[in-house]
Amino acid sequence: QMWEEAIALGKELAEQYENEMFDYEQLSELLRKQAQFYENIVKVIRPKPDYFAVGYYGQGFPTFIRNKVFIYRGKEYERREDFEARLLTQFPNAEKMKTTSPPGDDIKNSSGQYIQCFTVKPKLDLPSKFHRPVSEQIVSFYRVNEVQRFEYSRPVRKGEKNPDNEFANMWIERTIYVTAYKLPGILRWFEVKSVFMVEISPLENAIETMQLTNDKINNMVQQHLNDPNLPINPLSMLLNGIVDPAVMGGFANYEKAFFTEKYMHEHPEDHDKIEKLKDLIAWQIPFLAEGIRIHGEKVTEALRPFHERMEACFRQLKDKVEKQYGVRAVLSSLDDRRGSRPRSMVRSFTMPSSSRPLSVASVSSISSDSTPSRPGSDGFVLEPLLPKKMHSRSQDKLDKDDLDKDKKEKKKEKRNSKHQEIFDKEFKSTDISLQQSEAVILSETISPLRPQRPKSQVINVISSERRFSVSPSPPSSQVTPPPITPRTKLSFSIQSNLELNGMSSSDISDVPPPLPLKGSMADYGNLMESQDLISPTTSPPAHQRVSP
Repeated sequence: QMWEEAIALGKELAEQYENEMFDYEQLSELLRKQAQFYENIVKVIRPKPDYFAVGYYGQGFPTFIRNKVFIYRGKEYERREDFEARLLTQFPNAEKMKTTSPPGDDIKNSSGQYIQCFTVKPKLDLPSKFHRPVSEQIVSFYRVNEVQRFEYSRPVRKGEKNPDNEFANMWIERTIYVTAYKLPGILRWFEVKSVFMVEISPLENAIETMQLTNDKINNMVQQHLNDPNLPINPLSMLLNGIVDPAVMGGFANYEKAFFTEKYMHEHPEDHDKIEKLKDLIAWQIPFLAEGIRIHGEKVTEALRPFHERMEACFRQLKDKVEKQYGVRAVLSSLDDRRGSRPRSMVRSFTMPSSSRPLSVASVSSISSDSTPSRPGSDGFVLEPLLPKKMHSRSQDKLDKDDLDKDKKEKKKEKRNSKHQEIFDKEFKSTDISLQQSEAVILSETISPLRPQRPKSQVINVISSERRFSVSPSPPSSQVTPPPITPRTKLSFSIQSNLELNGMSSSDISDVPPPLPLKGSMADYGNLMESQDLISPTTSPPAHQRVSP
């Protein structure tokens, strides 16, 4: 599921397919795969593996791991206990250490085997291309991949112990581990090349904790906005743990520890940090408001009382924070991040009017030089999405439809006039020019006077009373009937009340001529009882036709 790495390799292959091998078929397939990878990055939630620091101490280990620390990448959803059990199976004689502090020389020089294992947190190192805020779904990959720095924090108490507020003197001793290569790599574990330690003051720890809490709320809100089918339980626990002071105490402990006159007098250099902490507390309210709104939309009836209690606690918290630290609003940024507008609506603000979806926005006035309307310019009217039959349409679209309609009418009139001309020429004229072509079997009657015409010129004329095929053809100066050749039979059913070539049924002889001798070049296999054939050798005059 490391689609980001697959995309990078795919771009290298695409360069070869496009500019070196010119294999466009492989290129198209590769680009389709890349498109699917990009979609997976945004839509698929990937599990985040844990990282573990493992130290092998004692002379009983092989030299390549003796007294060294390695960072391991765990499997998906693998707990530390399971990882330790997997390690100890490789070294059954090793002893597991109980502390996370670096061991002394006595353990390192002993003849035994001691394994120290604890969880470390990867430190995010975003690539330089992310120079602006991006979606959490994109950034989440880099939180656990392509990482080289890892940290482990251990709380340390300094000074007098305050039973009322443990945050006042809780320092953080943070150890930073830097590996030889980025993880994951060709291996799932790499040696630690450098280690250094920093101390975090209680106030800095409070600022960091508030920042992480706000980010966690915002990220979960974005996930629920992007995927409404996510379960609501994690959101419920997160929100309740913050707004209900009986659960975690909230930030009231920070106020007691750092927002006092005594602390300000003893630590005047922390004034800016205190203001920053107050600002983070104020910013937490709009994030919580959005989370509770989503929770209210998705909560079940069974959890409705729980939600109502959480809303009541939030109202009290909101009134208190806004009164002491001011009001913050992140409606616009939240809308941008969650994409509350439909994508087509967002696109209508950035696309010119010629490309804008008609169902979203309309331009009420268009300048004479056809300059595309811009957001905020006169004439740009944003309309709500309407039903399909009520979509507004821009004036240029209406003009285009009218022009297309006129063209279709002209083509139809031209086609009809052509059909009428052909009909008059072929069926109303008494002087029919004979043509030199193949014989046509018409109405089971073989007539040399009706030659076959090219299929491309055949136009079917269908009326309510009759149906026949006519085709224009250039006149021929020869009048000799062509020889009859066997061909596929063409059947037509012509009603007896038709007048063909100005000849009525009364002009037809009552007694038909005798049938000719059957030869190899004629076919009478499909004669009907009411039909007779005229011999090709005794064809009627040019101005007459025989009807069944």
